This record gives sequence, C-alpha cells and structure tokens, in this order.
Amino acid sequence: MTVSPPRRSRAVRTVRHDIASKPFIAIWEVTRACQLVCQHCRADAQHEPAPGQLSTEQGKRLLESLAGYDTPRPLVVLTGGDPFERGDLEELTAYGTALGLNVSLSPSVTPRLTRERLAGLRAAGGSALSLSLDGACAETHDSFRGFGGTFDRTLEIARDVTDLGYRLQVNSTLTADNVREAPDMLARVLEMGAKLWSVFFLVPTGRGSSLRGLSAQQREDALWWLAEVADRVAIKTTEAPQYRRVALQRRQGVTHEGGELYRELTARTAELLGPNERPRTPRPPMAVNAGSGFVFIDHVGDVYPNGFLPLRCGNVTDEELAAIYSHSPVFQALRDPSRWEGKCSVCEFADVCGGSRSTAYALTGNALASDPTCAYVPDRAAEGAGR
Repeated sequence: MTVSPPRRSRAVRTVRHDIASKPFIAIWEVTRACQLVCQHCRADAQHEPAPGQLSTEQGKRLLESLAGYDTPRPLVVLTGGDPFERGDLEELTAYGTALGLNVSLSPSVTPRLTRERLAGLRAAGGSALSLSLDGACAETHDSFRGFGGTFDRTLEIARDVTDLGYRLQVNSTLTADNVREAPDMLARVLEMGAKLWSVFFLVPTGRGSSLRGLSAQQREDALWWLAEVADRVAIKTTEAPQYRRVALQRRQGVTHEGGELYRELTARTAELLGPNERPRTPRPPMAVNAGSGFVFIDHVGDVYPNGFLPLRCGNVTDEELAAIYSHSPVFQALRDPSRWEGKCSVCEFADVCGGSRSTAYALTGNALASDPTCAYVPDRAAEGAGR
C-alpha cells in the first residue's frame, strides 16, 4: 500500500518546454518493414515495406518541418519496423543533422545491424541508439523477439554502439511473464554501458493484445522499484507516466509498503547488485505524454499522439505537422486535464502524470477515460468516496 501525501495543489510540470506549441520528442516510423516477429509489436510489422511509405524527399520535408520549430527543437527518433531496412537511412540522418536536429536511431537486432552500418550512421550524425532487451536471458528475450540468437547478438552489438560513440539506450517491455527478471535485466543494462533504461509498460494493442499485462498493484510495485534503482542508471518509462508521480511522492517523503512483487524485486536487486557504492542523483522525470510533448508519424505520414494510440489526426503530406500538433482536437483534449474523465481528471498529479492515454483507450475505448491500470487514489476521489 502507498501512503498518500498531504493534500496539495496540483503538481507543477517538470519539463520546461511549451508542449502546447511544439513536441519535445517526435518519433518517425520510417518503415514498417522488419525481419523480427516481436510478441509485443504495436505495428504488427511485416517483412516488406508497406505501399505508400514516405519517400526520401517526403521524409526530408518532414525533417524540415521539425527543424522549423524554434530551439530547443524536438528530439527526433527514426524507428520502425526496423529503420535499417531503409537504404536511405544515412541520407535522412545526415539531412536531419545538417538542419540542426538531434537524430537518434531505434533499430532491430537483425543481420542488417552491423558495425559498418553503425559507423556510417554515426558519421552521418546519429547521436543516440536504442537496443531492446526484454529478458535477462536468451530464453526469455529470444522468445519475445521471435528468433533465436537475438539476445547474444544484442549484447555483442551493444559494445559496438558504445565504442562508436553513440549514447546507448536500452528499451525493455515489462509484462506479467518477465517482470520478475527486471533486476537481472537491470544488471544487464549496466553491463551494456547504457546511459538510459527506457522501461515500457505493455499496452494491449497490435500483437501485444495476446500478452499478459501487470495488474494495477504490480505496476505500482514495479514503479516504486524503478524509482529506487534510478540512482544506478537514468530511467524513463513509456505508457506508465505514473512514474513521475512516484518520483515526486518519494521526494515528498512518501513511503511505499509494497506488495509481493515489490518485495521480490527489492530483495533480488540487493542479492544481485548489493549496495550502490557510486549512487547518482536521478534527473526529475519529464512530463511528456501522448499528444502532450509527444508526436508519432507513421510510415505513410499519418500523425498520431503516440504509436500506441491509434487515433489518426492528419497526414504530413496534406497538412503541416505543426498545425496538426497544435490544433488537432484530439491533441488538444489530451493536453487538457479538464477534458479527462474519472479519477485522472481530479488527480493532484494530473499535470505531471495524466495516466496512460493509450492504455485507457485500449481497455475502455476512450482515450480520455481514467487509466484503469493505476492503483493510486487521488485525494479528491478518496474524499468523494467517503461522502
């Protein structure tokens, strides 16, 4: 159980970025082609490029639109599918970099991911690169990814990534079936030399619909555990914005008694890693959420609040991205807590959390509904229940 903090005014955003006028981060799915068959794939990726994916010139126009924002410009991530399936990836990376954009890459671990290609993309301006690790051992990870050998290859290629000067980010998706490996995954992340561990909480969409997500209590336990190990490596969460609420609660002196999962993760971490002899001061998590500091452009140019929320809001070949981001009714509603429903609408942490809009949509059909996977009971909701 989490002990609630004293009643307080609505939390202040921790990100100094006008999220109503421009995104903090823009994810461009440069292709849907990918040779893997990952269990959690939101896009249900395929082996060949889909008809109509943005051409090189259309991609350059998209990068120009992102570079048209005032500084600080949005961070740009080229993802997929597998972006390494595009033969013009180096050209696009170099073009975006020349425009003054910070360009990162999110490839799949396939035979296309070689040191030589990595070196070429680094020379083209690629600054950071993410690798996925969805299990602490080959059995779990390879099953998740759909191919044997990807676990060992991931560990090998991580050395090339850091040797070439990329900032390495490791992405891990937590489900009910792999969450107990989280401390061992953390140990792997540290061994790989990652600067950031990006932990995804399963959204039941795409192929991920067949996987088992965490219960609300398990998510809460996992979030508090992540906050406690954030002095070992920088941590961000995807589709679990409650992590920002937990970080604030910890700074306010709130304690978490924890459930069975929390105790298990904490004990395993102590057994595996021992005390942290060189603790770091965690950076405050940024208040970025679907459509609120975040924008996703798919392979054909359709614009979404993020990749897990299938609400199409326009297309960059028909309309300027800036106009879609600022004026789309969907984006505007997602940025306005007064439009939300249920306990998320009255939560004192609404401005820094907001719940997972994608999960709310996947489970209720309403992107503005309260996030069903959140265990926290806001002060005002608790008061209403007590009347």
